[in-house]
Amino acid sequence: MKNVKYLASTAVLAALLSSCSITTPLAVTELPIGPKKGISETKVIFGVIELNKDYSIAEAAKKGKITGGISTVDVKYTDYIIFGKKQLIVTGE
Repeated sequence: MKNVKYLASTAVLAALLSSCSITTPLAVTELPIGPKKGISETKVIFGVIELNKDYSIAEAAKKGKITGGISTVDVKYTDYIIFGKKQLIVTGE
């Protein structure tokens, strides 16, 4: 019986700590892919509530010091059980 409780608690803990991540393209322009990369990220609670009010492509470009134009925009989603994280990844010059 002790082993069953241990196994069950280990399974619950593993489920709480596990995550799933996927990266998808959002936009592509005709500009060449530049060497600079910027990331804007926000935490998401219950899949709806975003905690970073500045989460945007403009913030990602500013963080990556991209001034010559954005060539690609990707979105990376990382989901946990109750909360998740979204990242906008931009590349450009």
